[in-house]
Amino acid sequence: MPEPIYYRRKLPHIHPQNNPLFITFSLVDSIPAAVVDELKAQRERELRAAKTAAERYNIQKKYFGHFDEWLDRCQFGHDWLRQENIAQIVADEIHGKADEHYELYAYCIMPNHVHLLILSLIEKFPPSKMKSAISPVAEIMRLLKGRTARFCNLALKREGYFWHHESYDHYVRDEKEMERIILYILNNPVKAGLAKEWKDWKFTYVNPELGEW
Repeated sequence: MPEPIYYRRKLPHIHPQNNPLFITFSLVDSIPAAVVDELKAQRERELRAAKTAAERYNIQKKYFGHFDEWLDRCQFGHDWLRQENIAQIVADEIHGKADEHYELYAYCIMPNHVHLLILSLIEKFPPSKMKSAISPVAEIMRLLKGRTARFCNLALKREGYFWHHESYDHYVRDEKEMERIILYILNNPVKAGLAKEWKDWKFTYVNPELGEW
């Protein structure tokens, strides 16, 4: 009987000082502003009423799902990342900063947004090296979004904002949640109807050191 796939995975041990980070960032116009404002307002109302950390976590998770459903529809704004040369620029930059700024675990580049799972290498970002960001993670995203925006705009022969200024980020609490998030990232193109199997989508990646998926 074949060994279950689960036991071939090698997820890193997680402790409070070493939590991987799940980040989602999208194109500048990927969700109507009115929808974003309404979802944020609803989320804030529910968060204010929440009494426990578990309730707040579930609220954040629910509203991330609402935002991601909007992104997966790809019915609003541009889908520049559907172009292979543009998606390749983003993929190259994500890989290019791995080991320098973070450990790269997984990502998926969708037509209008990106899911990214990393472990920030905090020691690489002492205050003297952070130009304008308030935290190592914010500095990572400032650099990554800045470089990709510049190169993608050049390739598209356009000017102006490329990414939405905000990103969704969530610290992974334990190995079970990390497995769930990796599967979510890998299967996003399948859920959105863009591929039958996650491996069919060119711009989906999981670190081979984590084992088979």
